[in-house]
Amino acid sequence: MPFPAEPKSRPTSRPRPAPAGKAAGRPWPGHEVRQSSLPFRPTLRIRLTIYYGGMFLLAGLIMILAMYLFVDQAFNQITVPRISVGDNVRIETADHTQLTGSQLNDWLQLAVHDQSYAALHTLVIKAISALIALLILAVFFGYAMAGRVLSPLGRITRTAQAVAGSDLHRRIELEGPDDELKELADTFDEMLERLDRAFDSQRKFVANASHELRTPLAINRTLLEVHLSDPNASPDLQQLGRSLLATNERSEQLVEGLLLLARSENELTERKPVDLGEVARQAVEQTRAEAESRDVRLRATLQPAVVYGNGVLLERIALNLIQNGVKYNLPADGWVEVSAGPGRDGWGELTVSNSGPVVPAYELEQIFEPFRRGKGKERTQSDKGVGLGLSIVRSVVRAHGGSIEATARADGGLSMRVRIPPSRAPERPPSLG
Repeated sequence: MPFPAEPKSRPTSRPRPAPAGKAAGRPWPGHEVRQSSLPFRPTLRIRLTIYYGGMFLLAGLIMILAMYLFVDQAFNQITVPRISVGDNVRIETADHTQLTGSQLNDWLQLAVHDQSYAALHTLVIKAISALIALLILAVFFGYAMAGRVLSPLGRITRTAQAVAGSDLHRRIELEGPDDELKELADTFDEMLERLDRAFDSQRKFVANASHELRTPLAINRTLLEVHLSDPNASPDLQQLGRSLLATNERSEQLVEGLLLLARSENELTERKPVDLGEVARQAVEQTRAEAESRDVRLRATLQPAVVYGNGVLLERIALNLIQNGVKYNLPADGWVEVSAGPGRDGWGELTVSNSGPVVPAYELEQIFEPFRRGKGKERTQSDKGVGLGLSIVRSVVRAHGGSIEATARADGGLSMRVRIPPSRAPERPPSLG
């Protein structure tokens, strides 16, 4: 079985990029980038082939050297019997050389030596030629056998790539002899099982906690609205009620965001074709009133782009990105541009750009984290949201097997680019570059 080629997104000379954007793709401490000086990628299969071919070549050269010494020793042991002839006998060789009887034995000894040297030289040349031919065959079969032996590593790699895309339900389940590779695969499966249980428990806790908190918050909102509708309430009581109602509304948004975040991190069990352009158009219409109230112009360039996923969650991506662009904009005369359409490789692309304050490049690493709002504000330090919008966007994009990239604009604001796979998507998202 040929060994499957490893993906170009995981070379040994550079780290695997994170799907949340370029800023999140830095190597972990202790895993710095090491550039290879070779013109090709030195995979384990190629290295094993080179080692096998080198050992075969070395063994062949040693065998040729030993054969040369043995044959040369055998030729040196050849003795030419002496021939006695009279001095008056003249002997003529093939090259018309005239020899006397005393010169004949010397000529025979020299002729045997020359023939032995020529035969030894021919033997070495043919042995080296045969060694080169066998080396080519050995490298070819060594490459094929190395691929067959290392084929379980390809299966482990593909499973690890699927797990990196938030699919913790995948298992290797390697069958075969109980060797080191099977032990590695079984250990990896056990680790995935523990991780799957831990993440599933975490998601269930967040979802259950969010559900439990929604009921008392709804009761509080109802009581506050009833007290605010009382015409006999004093102005101070009315102001307190409105403040409490605003605080209760923020708590409800936080609970809804946590619930959606927990749900978006789950694996999508049902997928269907969705027009990304239509999804973006619905999000633009829902945000238009808020944009007008904040003096922000909405501009949209939308084209049909059929992708494969959940329509409600994809609409949440567009809605959160547009709302984020509207809220974190200029105080007056701001703008938000929304574009959607198919990419050059068939993937659906959604881009949301907005004006606003200048965002430092180092802050792009934290904008996708929960409860982060930029400019160092966290949790309840801002009245613009609960800080879960971009975290939800990233989780939904990952659940769809897509990718998201955030870029700081030079004159202020951000540009968000989301890529969602089409109906027949490859196993891994292509590079955003």
